[in-house]
Amino acid sequence: MPHFFCRLATEEGRTLSQSFFAPSHKECRAHFEAEGFCVLSIKKDWKRISTPSFPFERKIKDKDFIMFNQEFVALIKAGYPILKSIEIIVARIKNVHLKEILMKVENEIRAGKSLSEAFAPHEKNFSTVYIAALMAGERSGNLANTISRFIDYAKVISKTKSRIRSALTYPTLLLVFSFLLLAVLINFILPRFSAFYADFEAQLPGITRGLIAFSLAMRGQLPLLIVFIFLLFLIYFQIRKREKTLVLLDRFKLKIPYGRSIWLESGISLFCRTLSLLLGGGISLLSAVGIARQAVPNKFLIQRLKRLPEHIKNGESLSESLTKSGFFPLLALDMIRIGETSANLEGMLIDVADVYDERIQRKIDTFVTLVEPIIIIFMGLIVAVMLLSVYLPIFNIISVTR
Repeated sequence: MPHFFCRLATEEGRTLSQSFFAPSHKECRAHFEAEGFCVLSIKKDWKRISTPSFPFERKIKDKDFIMFNQEFVALIKAGYPILKSIEIIVARIKNVHLKEILMKVENEIRAGKSLSEAFAPHEKNFSTVYIAALMAGERSGNLANTISRFIDYAKVISKTKSRIRSALTYPTLLLVFSFLLLAVLINFILPRFSAFYADFEAQLPGITRGLIAFSLAMRGQLPLLIVFIFLLFLIYFQIRKREKTLVLLDRFKLKIPYGRSIWLESGISLFCRTLSLLLGGGISLLSAVGIARQAVPNKFLIQRLKRLPEHIKNGESLSESLTKSGFFPLLALDMIRIGETSANLEGMLIDVADVYDERIQRKIDTFVTLVEPIIIIFMGLIVAVMLLSVYLPIFNIISVTR
């Protein structure tokens, strides 16, 4: 969606220029004419054309989406109509991708669609859970409170993702720094020492010869390596489009010793938290479980939950149906069973999610605690190899000159 540079005239005869973000010339003209301006000219603002995004770029950040919903709820509670609330937010929102979607939503609502119907085509940019929450709020007549519940849900999910990213940042930086040091040693330091050492007509130490041979091999195969990496990226993006391949990859993830428990428990936590949100919004259990299983971040586990609505439709309880999935632990099943018998399923699902969120956080902390010394030892070995490959030739030079 482009920016347009518009020349406008007011009723007093003054002219002014303004850049405006709109889907087309027609909608840009209609906007200013509705505000009482005489539109003199409209043309694309080439200075503000946004660069195309990469396929893997996350277009809408969690914090931007949460902020939009917070402002939306505040305006609804203040008595503003839905359409007017979105118009106010769109006018001052900064995220270009979110603004473009909200402008399309605004047009759909103006055409007579409900809020959930207007957001439905953009499900991939948000989530099925958000569309379901909007639908539940419209049905119950309490849209503001339903969206507020979704905001709390989104904050917890965003916080969990942020913890995982921050936990992996430090080990990743250490690994990258280690390989950069090794690359500098192989490509810049050792070749100079090799030429210098050759003048003394002495043989280089084995460790230095090995690193130099590795450096020459890497330089010779660099074009092939670049092509190979490029092909891997192409294959990866093709794989992402195939559902069966994604299921196989997610099944393989569950066989990784330490990662298995983290992926399983995060799936259980997200399923329970999403189901609680939908039940609290007034959606029936049969409809809610079909939506909640889509929140599980593992395609293989989603398939294991495929028959969940069918079991509930046949009269089984939620705990009995989840038992047949084969991956819910006894603790979670017992807590859900207690919630069903005490008529507090919604609250117990939140408790289950909180329990497994805490377990995930402890495991992530343990993982980081174990990984840090391993990476530090690995860096120490690299530094030791660097020092030996550089200083051993120097010591040999001293012995040769003597």
